[in-house]
Parts: sequence; structure tokens; C-alpha cells
Amino acid sequence: MENSVINNWGIDPGYIIFGMAIITLILFITVMISLIKMNQLYRRYDIFMRGKDAETLEGLLINLIEDVNILKIEDKTNKENIRSINRNMRASFQKFGVVRYNAFNGMGGNLSFAIAMLDYTNSGFVLNSVHSREGCYMYFKRVDMGQTEVLLGSEEREALEQALGYVEYSQPKDKK
Repeated sequence: MENSVINNWGIDPGYIIFGMAIITLILFITVMISLIKMNQLYRRYDIFMRGKDAETLEGLLINLIEDVNILKIEDKTNKENIRSINRNMRASFQKFGVVRYNAFNGMGGNLSFAIAMLDYTNSGFVLNSVHSREGCYMYFKRVDMGQTEVLLGSEEREALEQALGYVEYSQPKDKK
């Protein structure tokens, strides 16, 4: 065997056999690790699929997708409802101010009052009710963006300022 190819390389055949043995050992270890990982994966898969077949798993996924689609529709409806509520809330009266007072000193007590009712844009009205022995008189004055076209009395102005948040509620007072 002197004319063999291995002899022409100039390498001792023992080294080649030793290198092949090391490569075989590395491959054997790699195969064993792969088998262990595959068994672990199979156990996890078996636990996941236990009691289920492919049809029920597919049905479960379809049900989940349908539930998500229903939730998306409900979410859209809820957002539209919230927008509608916000529009309605801005148009409703949400700021109030009330001042009770005695319009005529010593006559009738604190039965007179001024009330201001404003919406989100500070528009609304001031209602003044003046009580006397002869009767009750009511005055209605429009408010647009916190301003009126007519002159307000001191109680009306105080009620408007309460509604605007400029002053706190005060106890009834006698007019002198």
C-alpha cells in the first residue's frame, strides 16, 4: 500500500483516524442534545394538545378571532357614544351660581335670589327673582361667553361670578 493516496499526503493515518473519531464524538453529542430537546418539545406539545384534536383547536382559534372582532365593534360603538355624550355635555348647563338676598330691608326675609346657569362656553342666563309684599318679579338676562348686553345688579353679578368660578358661595345678605 505504498502507492495509496494517504501516503502521498504526508500525514500519519493515525492522526486522520483520531480526527475522525473526535468529529464522530462531537456529532454524536449533537445528535443526543437534539434528541433530548425534541423529547422536551414533544412533551410540551402533548400537554398542550391533551384532550384536544385539531378540529377543536381550530374552532377555539376561530372563536377567539370572532370575540376579538366583536370587541372591536363594541369599542368603536363605545367611542362614538362617548363622543356623543361629550357633545351633549358641552351643550348642557354645568356651571351654576346662586345668591339669596333680601331685596327690601325688613320686608319678606331672604326670599329673593339670583341664579346664573352656564354651559361649557360660559353661555347661558342669569335669572333674578325679586320678592316683595306686592308680588314676585322675575328678570331674565342672557349671558354669552361670560358677558351680558345689559347691566347686572350686584347679586346677579355675584351669581355670574360664582358660576364662572371667580368667587365662592356666600351666605344670604340684607340689602341696605
